[in-house]
Amino acid sequence: MEFLDNLALGFATALTLQNLAYVLFGVLIGTLIGVLPGLGPIATIAMLLPMTYALPPTSALIMLAGIYYGAQYGGSTTAILVNLPGESSSVVTCIDGYQMARRGRAGAALAVAALGSFFAGTVATLVVAGLAGPMVELAFKFGPAEYFSLMVLGLIGAVVLASGSLPKAIAMIILGLLLGLIGTDVNSGVARYSFDIPQLTDGIGFVAVAMGLFAFSEIIANLEQKEEKREVFTSKVGSLMPTAKELRQAAPASVRGTLLGSVLGVLPGGGALLSSFASYTLEKKLARNPDPPFGQGNVAGVAGPESANNAGAQTSFIPMLTLGIPPNPVMALMIGAMTIHNIQPGPQVMSSNPTLFWGLIASMWVGNLALVVLNLPLIGIWVKLLTVPYRWLFPAIMVFCVIGAYSVNNDTFEVKMVVVFGFLGYLFYKLRCEPAPLILGFILGPMMEENLRRAMLLSRGDPTVFFTRPLSLALLVMAATLIIIVALPAIKKTREVAFQEDG
Repeated sequence: MEFLDNLALGFATALTLQNLAYVLFGVLIGTLIGVLPGLGPIATIAMLLPMTYALPPTSALIMLAGIYYGAQYGGSTTAILVNLPGESSSVVTCIDGYQMARRGRAGAALAVAALGSFFAGTVATLVVAGLAGPMVELAFKFGPAEYFSLMVLGLIGAVVLASGSLPKAIAMIILGLLLGLIGTDVNSGVARYSFDIPQLTDGIGFVAVAMGLFAFSEIIANLEQKEEKREVFTSKVGSLMPTAKELRQAAPASVRGTLLGSVLGVLPGGGALLSSFASYTLEKKLARNPDPPFGQGNVAGVAGPESANNAGAQTSFIPMLTLGIPPNPVMALMIGAMTIHNIQPGPQVMSSNPTLFWGLIASMWVGNLALVVLNLPLIGIWVKLLTVPYRWLFPAIMVFCVIGAYSVNNDTFEVKMVVVFGFLGYLFYKLRCEPAPLILGFILGPMMEENLRRAMLLSRGDPTVFFTRPLSLALLVMAATLIIIVALPAIKKTREVAFQEDG
């Protein structure tokens, strides 16, 4: 009964005129940036963070969440029509979605993707709502030692599941942790690594790091791409109605993708990208004499991954909302948004701010419904947007970034930091280093340090506290197991093959 009361409170919050407007704005912007190649949800949320200062916390998080799962929808449109994934989790959708479009079944592919995503989003939101209570109860059993061990597991999970080289991912995590140490020591009040720069005594601004690494560096990297790479698939979209055969193939794939994505979304570093790859692999393994074969326009190759990436996107909110631990870079940005509004992420959010907690969950249902209603009629407009030359888009994005960065503290120092991290992000791009683990390390670094020091103070300097507490030991054993598993030659080879497909 309490669960239903909480959901009623959530819908009462999400369906207010103001929050409804922010849901619609979020999913529309999310779809738009999912459609436009080179602009991902991380870059967009980073750009919009300063704008959320003036918003109520609930409205700000509802809008940012809408951008995230809206981008998963939008990415499928370009993947199917242009063979160009607007969003990294839509890479797999290109394989069969584009082949369906070439056979004149683009409309059916888009409809299957949208309906599968809606089903997955609805189920995954129910999972978030159902698991939130038990997860919060578990979180209250966590002390400083357990939180530290959980963050170690989270960072190792992010390293293991990051695409590209493992040593590079570890290096990015460590760099993020080191950057998080810049500022004033909480215990002693002494400035650390600030190099006598007054603005650095409060630490490096989160907005500057996120905006530079993701928005500015994306722009510089995209300007290298030749304009002719942006050719639009000119065939007609065709009927949006799938055939009975396509529905029979798509329905079970969508259910399997939803279940797989719901589980993988909770894992550190998992989320939408890993879910879509895992779903496609599963569908290929389960299929016996597929007609048409996978890679030649099989609708299950669209329905499964699209359902999985949306379910993964939704359930990645569970560890962020209940434990205050970001499982992926987007959730790290969401934690940054909460911190901006003086809300401490973690189990106390549910009890201290139930309106925000349940309002955000209820808004996901509203947002998923809005995406289906809005997206199918707007397909023609999204395709037209792809013809806009990038030379017109990037100056507008850069101006928006500069204004947003300056508005944080009304200080040009923030703009300079964005530029510094922009070039640093471009350097990472050239070195094939994924910047996502860095942002996780940057967010978790100060939290890890605080919990490490608290655990050591409470144990009077005894480091065995992390191994004598059962929950902490279990988390560290899981972290060690992950490292051992990924070091096994067979697993290492499989991982390399999987991420080669990603590229």
